[in-house]
Amino acid sequence: MEITPLGLGSWAMSGLGWEHAWGVTDDSQSIATIRRAVELGVNWIDTAPVYGHGHSEEVVGRAVRELPEADRPYVFTKCGLDWSSQDAMAPARKTMSGLAAQVDASLTRLGAERIDLLQVHWPPDEPLEEYWQQMLDLRASGKIRAAGVSNFDVHQLAAAEKLGHVDSLQPPLSLLRPDAADDVIPWCAAHDTGVIVYSPLESGLLTDLLPEQLPPDDWRAADSEFAARREQARPILARLRPVAARHGVPVAAIAVAWTLTRPGVTGAIVGARRPEQIDGWLAAGELPLEEM
Repeated sequence: MEITPLGLGSWAMSGLGWEHAWGVTDDSQSIATIRRAVELGVNWIDTAPVYGHGHSEEVVGRAVRELPEADRPYVFTKCGLDWSSQDAMAPARKTMSGLAAQVDASLTRLGAERIDLLQVHWPPDEPLEEYWQQMLDLRASGKIRAAGVSNFDVHQLAAAEKLGHVDSLQPPLSLLRPDAADDVIPWCAAHDTGVIVYSPLESGLLTDLLPEQLPPDDWRAADSEFAARREQARPILARLRPVAARHGVPVAAIAVAWTLTRPGVTGAIVGARRPEQIDGWLAAGELPLEEM
């Protein structure tokens, strides 16, 4: 698959009623956002079953099916998180148990016959050799086009690669969290593994648009780690503003473009839930940044 430097993330399209909701969302706006991204040339969307406990996949599937077949983007999703607890707000359990059923459920929600890229969302406690072989079998069967992982370290990547090629890694990477550029991304470059980084804008912290007060139904409002990163982001934003002004683009575009300059990065996942939000970062795919 040849993917564009920027892909659309759908976490924020997930709706209410689960642990990491972003507040009230409008499905029609979410679908309009997907259409806007595709119209502007973005050719892949990243989602996950756990986002809204299936809701995000359903929205993505509906939006993609409404597009002409020739215009439909690649759809990347994930597996390995179980939210079947009676408490909808409880953390999902990391498990690859019942992988075949997980995949079938995603295919149903997406309205698809095949998943372009299936990623292990978080390393579970089960033996890697067992679940990675299942991923390889799914790829061999044609049920998924590519098999990848997310949030894996170098040792886990190496262990999986011994069994069969890891097509992609999805690590966090931003000006606030640059560590992946020191270890897992170089490993991927050496093993012909694609890298699609997530949270380049740190859930809005590097957009220069985030309000000081967030609604209580937004997961960021009560997250202590998010609050700590907010303080760390302030001096970074101060340095980004003059760079953005020189290029005539929003601060968000500079923050995303920085991730694309890291050697070994294939693309960056950037979230949005309203069409106009895409305009804030789309220029990142073509910005010629220089080291300072």
